[in-house]
Amino acid sequence: MRTGLVRGFLAVGSWTFLSRLTGFARDILMARWLGSGAVSDAFFVALALPNMFRRFFAEGAFNTAFVPMFSKKLGDREEAEGFARDAFNGLFFCTLVLTAIGMIAMPGLVWLMAAGFQGDARFDLAVEYGRIMFPYILLISLAAMISGVLNANGRFTAAAAAPVLLNLLFLAAMALARVMGWDIGLTLAWATPLTGIAQLGLVWWDARRHGWRFAPRLPRLTPEMRRLVRVAMPAILAGGVVQINLLVGRQVASRYEGAISWLNYSDRLYQLPLGIVGAAVAVVLLPELARRLEAGDAAGGQSAFNRATEFGLFLTLPAAFAIAVIAEPMVSTLYERGAFTAFDTQQTAAALLVYALGLPAFVLQKILQPLYFAREDTRTPFRYAVHSMIVNAVVAFGLMPVIGFLAAALATTLAAWVMAAQLWWGSRRMGEAVRVDPRLRRALPRLLACSALMALALWGMREGLADWPRIPALAIMVFGGAALYFALAFVIGGYRPSELKAALKRG
Repeated sequence: MRTGLVRGFLAVGSWTFLSRLTGFARDILMARWLGSGAVSDAFFVALALPNMFRRFFAEGAFNTAFVPMFSKKLGDREEAEGFARDAFNGLFFCTLVLTAIGMIAMPGLVWLMAAGFQGDARFDLAVEYGRIMFPYILLISLAAMISGVLNANGRFTAAAAAPVLLNLLFLAAMALARVMGWDIGLTLAWATPLTGIAQLGLVWWDARRHGWRFAPRLPRLTPEMRRLVRVAMPAILAGGVVQINLLVGRQVASRYEGAISWLNYSDRLYQLPLGIVGAAVAVVLLPELARRLEAGDAAGGQSAFNRATEFGLFLTLPAAFAIAVIAEPMVSTLYERGAFTAFDTQQTAAALLVYALGLPAFVLQKILQPLYFAREDTRTPFRYAVHSMIVNAVVAFGLMPVIGFLAAALATTLAAWVMAAQLWWGSRRMGEAVRVDPRLRRALPRLLACSALMALALWGMREGLADWPRIPALAIMVFGGAALYFALAFVIGGYRPSELKAALKRG
């Protein structure tokens, strides 16, 4: 794999891994003290509102259009600075207006997110929490845009480290609430905008340190900003489709008490490999492909795409197999204590198993979408997203009477595979730059074989360690399974530790 890509993946992935670990600590305490009751459900729905619009505007549609355009301007520093400032001012104005509207219209937003809350205590709690937490969208959207500037310049550390602050501040808030006797749900709600201030402050400081300065001013509708809006509009619509998929899932889950929390806790677990691998690959690959296309380097673009795919599947396939086998021991060990019961474990593990089946598809999406975005093609992914939305809605509502809240998880997984398949099929017209090379063809069946053998061994470990204490048993399964997979990858897959070591040294 190209050296710069490897180092970028590892930098982002390492910080994302730390973010997920601190996130687990946060979720463990929340599960222990809140369980899966009304406060927990209301908090997760309220937190989903600013996060939904954040992905919709900043990390999703806006950065999808902004990063490739900005990356191509880096040859002229003055032009790049002006474009970045105009983009920052435009995003600040739009999200400021959105924040004001959202806080006023919060009851309607909660109903759209979780109509099943209507008529019980969860609805009023979600509205109260939502109004407190919604300004987070303004702060985190600006942080995401500045992170895009840093990433395009090959600086990944601060942007990747910022989410760690969120989890640390949540942990501190919960600990303080327990000591002081405060309401934990309300304390977490007030902590949310504080985490946005911390994350924005970190990336703003890092950008300023490297000569990129941002301060809110009245936006200007320059020709370049008009072009940015034109490119971003299909991505905004595609982001809306993705959020409709999430809304469908929450609407289904809101009809079953505790299901919002079960899906959230299972989502956190499968998001660990997805965040480390998928997000790391996407963050590094998009500006890399944009620069290669601008330079007319088809061979370099093909190498970047193939090595990103190989790297992503090398880590994602075993994670999917492992999660599917040890879902219940994982959930039990991490969450089952205090207010989180054995029944909660069973329901959360069932959802986690379904999500695990879609994990490779989620990562492939992260790898395939930059092929389109780097070409400033946001219309095609939007069309594909509409198709996947239809699949998601039909499966979720169609199977809800049959399998209950699990219909939401199954719909998400099936829609992810439909989306990945469409992206792959559509990429075939892009020419040599996206062709699968011989190395990747050889690697795929070997990675599948290694993952399947590891899963078989994990199943044996799970049965053999059933009577052991939970923490040591899970540790043996996780570390033993990982060690076995890497040993199999070196023996069957032909990988050598020296390859990664050499790549890092050359970086």
